[in-house]
Amino acid sequence: MSETQPTPPLVVNIQYVKDLSFEVPGAPGIYTQLRSPPRVDINLDVQARRIQEGQDVFEVVLAIRAEANEAVEAGQESARVFVAELAYGGVFTLTNVPEESVEPILLVECPRLLFPFARNILSETTREGGFPPVLLQPIDFVALWQSRRAQGVVGNA
Repeated sequence: MSETQPTPPLVVNIQYVKDLSFEVPGAPGIYTQLRSPPRVDINLDVQARRIQEGQDVFEVVLAIRAEANEAVEAGQESARVFVAELAYGGVFTLTNVPEESVEPILLVECPRLLFPFARNILSETTREGGFPPVLLQPIDFVALWQSRRAQGVVGNA
């Protein structure tokens, strides 16, 4: 007696580094002049797109930019320490998902699945670059999605 397993509504087909860049514009001097850990500013974005019209297969990309500047006193100009940019993607198949659920799945659930891997890659890259690892704090993807909806940015999936 063979029972067929129901198809899950969300399948991760593959995850991958789409683009990775790490620059230390002041090397090698920055390594000798840096007196304290740099101040790191993080910018994160989620992009989703249908790969082929008529199919329920989507690419979701977490785009993360970490820019570190030397921590300086007020009035002094800070030197850029490093810039790390990561585009970490995944290909997802949605099966029998109601239309109103597609956007939150692509912009909330899929990034949640990708985030731990992207976080680890960014941390390892900055550590291997000779700096303290950048450890991203957990991201509230629901709040990010709702904020983008309020700004009218969402809806390209």
